Amino acid sequence: MNVEIDGRSVEVEAGATILEAAELAGSYVPTLCFDDRMAPFGACRVCMVAAEGAPGPLAACTTPCREDMKVDTTDETSRRIAAATVELVLSELPEPPADHTELAVVARHFGIGELRWQGERRRPAHDRRHPYLALQHELCISCGRCVRACDEIQGAFALTATGRGFHSGITAGLDSGFEDSTCVSCGACADTCPTDAITEHTLLDMASAYTESGGTT
Repeated sequence: MNVEIDGRSVEVEAGATILEAAELAGSYVPTLCFDDRMAPFGACRVCMVAAEGAPGPLAACTTPCREDMKVDTTDETSRRIAAATVELVLSELPEPPADHTELAVVARHFGIGELRWQGERRRPAHDRRHPYLALQHELCISCGRCVRACDEIQGAFALTATGRGFHSGITAGLDSGFEDSTCVSCGACADTCPTDAITEHTLLDMASAYTESGGTT
């Protein structure tokens, strides 16, 4: 079928999503909960776009295209909603995300600088009991990608989403840490994490050493 993205026409297969069509058209649509290795989840609401005839912004990752659909990925209302969502996510973190993370890339895309909201922030809470992986709870934004990667890609079912709202997060095993879980050390969770909430010990140690040296190593 034919779909128009930001004035550019592309042909997509039946069942293709707006996000897939946007990629074909060369239009960047930011995401946080999306990983093309897994089924679309539609949880973060960062990929909002406008479509002609739609009553409001749509989530690009879960909305299927229709014949002759016209989509605007730069729609002002959609961008404002998505940017506010990202800003709220950032407002809970104890510090800005590392520059290389997907969250930082998305924040730069929306031009988010000083945050408008200065409420309660998560406190640092690290779990380094796994021989290879470190879990930095305070950086978790509950996007669900690590849980789904563990389930859908590896089939290990070692991670679980817990809590609600500000107190939501991820636990390994029965809240006993990676070491006592069904984790097989595949690294799929760390690979998909957009914030470094799950990362490798070596990378965490390198970042710490760099910070302590004042950025000279």
